[in-house]
Amino acid sequence: QVQLVESGGGLVQAGGSLRLSCAASGRTFSRYTMGWFRQAPGKEREFVVGISASGETTYYRDSVKGRFTISRDNAKNTVSLQMNSLKPQDTAVYYCARSAYRLGNASPRVEEFDSWGQGTQVTVSS
Repeated sequence: QVQLVESGGGLVQAGGSLRLSCAASGRTFSRYTMGWFRQAPGKEREFVVGISASGETTYYRDSVKGRFTISRDNAKNTVSLQMNSLKPQDTAVYYCARSAYRLGNASPRVEEFDSWGQGTQVTVSS
């Protein structure tokens, strides 16, 4: 079973930046789509961004396009999320997740991801 460990969350003012990282255990990291989800209090977990196994394809939810950037380093088993121009509505617990499904041109479903990190809190103050 893969272990995913997120880091990099914190408190930031609106307009600021944070970089989240996710480290994965095991030797098969490069075979899997990776994604970031978030969950705000009282709301369902929602997809934020995904990246294909090779890193060539990405898919962003509309509200973060142009502000967030996902990347991965298959040699280091890591996936990162650079978040710029943060808004109070970005406040949530952010989760790193793994999927065996190929990243397509539609928002992946939560059910497609079989391994999850413990989450890291991101709080954006106004």
